[in-house]
Amino acid sequence: MSLSLSGVTVTRGHGRTRTAVLRDFTATFPAGKVTALVGPSGSGKSTLLAVAGALLRPDSGAVDLDGTDIARLGDGERARFRRERIGYMFQTGNLLGALTATEQLLAATHVAGAGTRRHRARAVAALEELGLGDRLRHRPDQLSGGERQRVALARALFLTPGLLLVDEPTAAVDRSQADAIAGLIGDRTRAHACVTVVATHDPAVVASADAVIDLDSAA
Repeated sequence: MSLSLSGVTVTRGHGRTRTAVLRDFTATFPAGKVTALVGPSGSGKSTLLAVAGALLRPDSGAVDLDGTDIARLGDGERARFRRERIGYMFQTGNLLGALTATEQLLAATHVAGAGTRRHRARAVAALEELGLGDRLRHRPDQLSGGERQRVALARALFLTPGLLLVDEPTAAVDRSQADAIAGLIGDRTRAHACVTVVATHDPAVVASADAVIDLDSAA
């Protein structure tokens, strides 16, 4: 999998209030590496994740995901790319409150149009690999912040996406958990050889990344 953005511009507002959140942004993100996006709030980190993840179409520029410019695809094709090639890990985990840790992963297979029964053993193995073997039947309100983030990471990687997009993964956990989450993201990135892009304010996440892009400097 490869990801490169070329000349990407995203604007907000209308008329005199129209401003560029991203302006002529160009970068390449390597596979098997973690690239950290840094910069103050409003510098475009979350916007860049949305563009790379086919959630937001840029005003101009190309978003090349494994040889396909997803900025030019129709809505249906963009949705297919999201289901089949992209994994998301959100700031709060974004887990479904009624589902157990195992069911969170199986729900991802349902969304992708795959059956769930044959994936159960693999879901259990994925959670055990992240130290959650004793939390398989726990729901989000029964898990710690760090445990919820580990479930979210396992879910994001469960369908083996080529691109992993992560938004502030350590914002809601304590320091020791944050260091563990940062390490796990790097470990899983190398194990899956995926392209990983992380928006973060956390110096520990930045220090563990393979590359850093400062959007404030790129503006």
